[in-house]
Amino acid sequence: MDKDCTVIKTGVRIPVPGNKLIEEFVGSVSTGSRAMSVAHMVAPPGWSEPAQTPEFDEITIMIRGKMQIRVNEKVHVIASGEVILCHKGATVQYSNPFDTENEYWAVCVPAFSVEAARRADN
Repeated sequence: MDKDCTVIKTGVRIPVPGNKLIEEFVGSVSTGSRAMSVAHMVAPPGWSEPAQTPEFDEITIMIRGKMQIRVNEKVHVIASGEVILCHKGATVQYSNPFDTENEYWAVCVPAFSVEAARRADN
């Protein structure tokens, strides 16, 4: 590994329920980073996850399709080419209630972890 940079050629697949694809390129699983995580995701139609009140900021960059994001009591729909920044401490729920899969990148600062996500089902 170069001390000035790291070239990452592939992500690490993280198994999750609901047929959602997660490939982490930077983060605690793939590189050991706790400072940030960067993951590529594809969510099938009808997918949703439990609400969470994370201890990290999360930036969602939509590549294809649409995503519904409930932040506290407000519902946002972002589409391809749009970005949303959800701040730590807000209650957030991500879902794809639409008829087609979506594709996006998620950047979390500090890095995503199940414990730091503080999901409603945990």
